[in-house]
Amino acid sequence: MDKFSFLNAVHAQLIDDMYAQYQKYPDSLEPSWKSFFQGFDFALEYYGEDGEVAPSQPQASAPVQYAQQAVTSGAVSEDITKEFKVVNLIEAYRSRGHLFTKTNPVRERRHYFPTLDIENFGLSKDDLNKKFNSATQTGMPGPATLQEIITHLQNIYCDSIGVEYMHIQNVEEKKWIMEWVNVNENHPKLSAEEKTEILFKLNQAVAFENYLHTKFVGQKRFSLEGGESLIPALDQLITRSSQLGVDEVVLGMAHRGRLNVLTNIFQKSYKQIFSEFEGKEFEEDVFSGDVKYHLGSSKKITTANGEEVRINLTPNPSHLETVAALVEGICRAKVDNVYKDDYSKVLPIVIHGDGAIAGQGIVYEIAQMMNLEGYRTGGTVHIVVNNQVSFTTNFLDARSSVYCTDIAKVTDSPVMHINADDVEAVVHAIRFAADFRAKFGKDVYIDLLGYRKYGHNEGDEPRFTQPNLYKTISKHPNPREIYKELLIKENVVSDDVLKKMEQEFKALLDENFDASKEIERNTMDIFMKDDWTDFPIGGKGAVANSTIDTKFDLEKLKELAIKISTLPADKKFINKITRLFENRIKMVENNSLDWAVAELLAYATLLTEGYNVRISGEDVERGTFSHRHAVVKTEDTEEEYIPLRHVNEQRFDVYNSHLSEYGVLGFDYGYAMAAPKTLTIWEAQFGDFTNGAQIIVDQYLVAAEEKWKIQNGMVMMLPHGSEGQGAEHSSARLERFLTLSANENIIVANITSPANYFHLLRRQMKFGFRKPLVIMTPKSLLRHPKVVSPLEDLANGSFQPILDDPTADPTKVERLVLCTGKLYFDLLAKKEELNDDKVALVRLEQIYPLNMDNVNAIFDKYKNRKDLIWAQEEPENMGAWSYILRNFRNMDIQLISPVASGTPAPGSHKMFEKNQTKIINDVFQTDDAPAKRPVTA
Repeated sequence: MDKFSFLNAVHAQLIDDMYAQYQKYPDSLEPSWKSFFQGFDFALEYYGEDGEVAPSQPQASAPVQYAQQAVTSGAVSEDITKEFKVVNLIEAYRSRGHLFTKTNPVRERRHYFPTLDIENFGLSKDDLNKKFNSATQTGMPGPATLQEIITHLQNIYCDSIGVEYMHIQNVEEKKWIMEWVNVNENHPKLSAEEKTEILFKLNQAVAFENYLHTKFVGQKRFSLEGGESLIPALDQLITRSSQLGVDEVVLGMAHRGRLNVLTNIFQKSYKQIFSEFEGKEFEEDVFSGDVKYHLGSSKKITTANGEEVRINLTPNPSHLETVAALVEGICRAKVDNVYKDDYSKVLPIVIHGDGAIAGQGIVYEIAQMMNLEGYRTGGTVHIVVNNQVSFTTNFLDARSSVYCTDIAKVTDSPVMHINADDVEAVVHAIRFAADFRAKFGKDVYIDLLGYRKYGHNEGDEPRFTQPNLYKTISKHPNPREIYKELLIKENVVSDDVLKKMEQEFKALLDENFDASKEIERNTMDIFMKDDWTDFPIGGKGAVANSTIDTKFDLEKLKELAIKISTLPADKKFINKITRLFENRIKMVENNSLDWAVAELLAYATLLTEGYNVRISGEDVERGTFSHRHAVVKTEDTEEEYIPLRHVNEQRFDVYNSHLSEYGVLGFDYGYAMAAPKTLTIWEAQFGDFTNGAQIIVDQYLVAAEEKWKIQNGMVMMLPHGSEGQGAEHSSARLERFLTLSANENIIVANITSPANYFHLLRRQMKFGFRKPLVIMTPKSLLRHPKVVSPLEDLANGSFQPILDDPTADPTKVERLVLCTGKLYFDLLAKKEELNDDKVALVRLEQIYPLNMDNVNAIFDKYKNRKDLIWAQEEPENMGAWSYILRNFRNMDIQLISPVASGTPAPGSHKMFEKNQTKIINDVFQTDDAPAKRPVTA
């Protein structure tokens, strides 16, 4: 039964209510009801008086009377019914027109049913010449024939651009898009000058790729061929966005087309690119460098319209979508610290591959950041260089969704699918992206459908997997040739002008190719160099041998401690919070600070010295173990109070993240990359959660300085320690970070004293350079009665990489036990129980890099020792043992630990206690003596 057949049976009040809802929120209704009421409005306006169906009752009941008369009237109601059907057809074009476009340049599109044929909407060929008032809803000036309406809709929705936007819930956004695409039937209006400029950029893109293919046969370059319209697209996006107020662009992309972007957008010299193809070493031996298609760039350019824009191409590894998280973090840092919270000034652009955007989970993690308070960046323009083969596979094997861009529906973002061979359509869509982002501050997606001329790399054979497609591609003209022919037909440019353009560019490339031969060693541009002018890279020994002043005036420290521990009297907080803050004040009065107060004081003192602080991660506002309480909420209204925001005007930002590690760690790493004067911290809920973000660690955190000369002061806080809770959440995988440590690339610490923690955090910003800091943070020690420090240790002390045994008499010590972290307090309890003066417990607080002078001083102090022990609670194949073995390989050092295991800790609490007891007994030889596992050189 169709809608018109059962209207008489529908409850009148229901229709009235739905019509009222339609008038206020039209997109909240089921689409067919929305179409019905649109038809009613048309009929009321155009047929009411003449058709004698205009209701005499109040407006609220008009749809009911109209609906009833629509199914009982004669000729007029038939016209009205046809209007309904045309409205349905218009809605179908808006919602499904993108499925029937001319967007694929090299193969036929998949077929979707039902089609947009008029017969599927109850219309026939007899209706084609009839005029319909609903034409005005498509942007047409007045009534038009059905044929004219269809042609109009085809031009808007089914030509070289397919538009997806009907999934958007926001009525204003949807209406704006509808009006934008209605203008000139969603086709560009370009001047001859604009067309010539587009051709010029397209010529640069095509000629550069052809030149590389000729001069460097078989070398990997991940060419852009088949997607060269990306270059005029980026050029237009930057130009248009600068006109809309953007001062800075941060771009992230994988390798395909990167060299082309570096040269033709970022103006990296052609001779430098050619020299890198020769594989020459870099000027500084300490930097290992990276392959040419991973390098970044920063540049100030002047657009065609005369605006000056700072553009940054973020260096990236081979892990595809990883760089997108960094782009967002960099942009947020710029918004916070440079552009004073003006999101319109910085534009994030992320260029994806079709396979990566559909297949990589981090894409979803980043998409969900769009509207989150701590992570939003004012909207990102996503451009998919869609070569339709993903890595080397058919797109049918690469995803289940219709489009690779279907992630856009998660954030109600519009998508434009464009035939990459139609460069003017590409430019038009890019201008839409710039306009939409500027208007609404939301993400927008551009799906650039092209092809990949060669294999994944230039030595790959694509016909192995798609022989038929590559038969077509081998005969297909490139976008420059297609556009060139069009402009010649339009008399925009002559063939002579085109030949001159190509010859001049070829001569320029030849000149640069010859010049590249004279370069002896390649140079590496520093990414965002202007942001790092005050921070020279720390050389060998910069961390291990540093003596940084982290003191702070005692009286001012007390004042800060009281200030950040005092809640406003005019606000009501839950009793537990009130007591907790009262206890903090008592700690200050009793001169005995716990871990949380020391940490918060580190932030407070840095704020007073002109630094900013940002902390993010899951539950960081209160802390996973409810120790931090950097944000507290009033009991009645849940108003937030953040004590550290009342220290001074410096930024203190703390944000609970969504349940993401990979995306958020990447974001915060990117933030730190652009904010050297901000202490940027990511805290894992438990240390093992960093497993989900290992790519950021491996490809950026530990490697960026050697690969790209990039410094970063990112702090990772990873709760670590075996406490009988099972294999999960016991270990932050200390062994991984120590395996990745070399050339003072990172700092790895496992702190046992609140004062040492205070100085470690302050030292991180007091360094004249930046290095990532990885801290194995405690869990049970957060409230351990012995884990306290007096104010004087914070005010007058300094960071201690090694903590000696304060009670040991070197003349009596026979066993020197080295350890780190929580295990120390278990051993200390046993030592005090036994009153054992033959054992000295020495803590490595900074495990990497080691200051060997300090280590040797400890060894010299205990020269009467008989045994040198490394004790750890992690299994033998985990923890710091392998690292210790490497560093003390010429010493007779023994290991005391649980046996090797495939998991970090046992699931049974009894087994944990048994293991822990054995470690302690073995250290003090209260049970069987430990089996010696000596080092061999």
